[in-house]
Parts: sequence; C-alpha cells; structure tokens
Amino acid sequence: MSKQNNPEEIGFEQAMEELESIVKALEEGDMPLETSLQQFERAVLLSRISQKKLQQAEQKVQVLLQQNGSETLSDFTETSE
Repeated sequence: MSKQNNPEEIGFEQAMEELESIVKALEEGDMPLETSLQQFERAVLLSRISQKKLQQAEQKVQVLLQQNGSETLSDFTETSE
C-alpha cells in the first residue's frame, strides 16, 4: 500500500491538504455518487488520523512543558479509543 493510500503513513500536513482537496471536489458536486461516497469515506479516515496525530503532538508538548525546561522527550501512553 502506498503512502497516498495509507493515511497512517503520511504526515499531518499532507493529510490536511488531501482532505481540503476532497472537500473542494465534493462541494463541486461533479462526481458520480459512488465516487463521492468513496471520497467521503477517505475524508473521514483522513480526519480521524489527522486528529490522532494532532492529539499526539499536543501530548508531547504537554510532557515538555511539565518537565520545566528539560530538553528530553518522554514517551506517553496512548489511550485506546
């Protein structure tokens, strides 16, 4: 599976760009219903993955702030959804 098809492997910014592109295409309304549904499903997946990546980044920032200026990163425990 390529990076383009697997949102887990693409970066946050790339996922957001693809999501914006999908939204724009869906808003135009020129796609067949089946294609629109596939694109919508992809958009939902990208949105969930992006949200997860953002939450992970926020947790890392919190860990850094709690270390009172220490420059080391600590692993954090991910909560299961």
